[in-house]
Parts: sequence; C-alpha cells; structure tokens
Amino acid sequence: MKPTKVTNSIRALRFARGEMTQAELAERVGVTRQTLIAIEQGKYSPSLEVAFKIARVLGAPLDQVFHYPDADSQ
Repeated sequence: MKPTKVTNSIRALRFARGEMTQAELAERVGVTRQTLIAIEQGKYSPSLEVAFKIARVLGAPLDQVFHYPDADSQ
C-alpha cells in the first residue's frame, strides 16, 4: 500500500488570521518554529494532539486545517 500524503492549509489560515507568524503559532501550540515549518511544508505529520492544538489556535475545524485525500482519488 502506497503511503498517503496529508496536506494542510496552515499557511493560508495563518494569513487569514491577521498574518500570524510561524513563530507566534509555534509558541501558542507549544512546538518549535522548525517543527511548525516542517508541518506546514508537509515534511512532517504532527501528532493528533499537535494537530488539534494548531486547529484550535487557528480557530478552524481540524478538517479545514488538514486534508486527507479520498480513497477514490488515489
């Protein structure tokens, strides 16, 4: 089975929320800026806890922040 890539809208949501910086979001979530950059670029998948924290800080539902492709589209 081929691994599925989870995508995200973190960057767009940061800017929609008053141009929040990566450093500000990272601090509010409790991760390093480097970790947040890796998550935002899709190089690292966050734990469920971190994913929920990111969504909460951005004021968006989890499925608006992270996107898992449908099985039909693979």
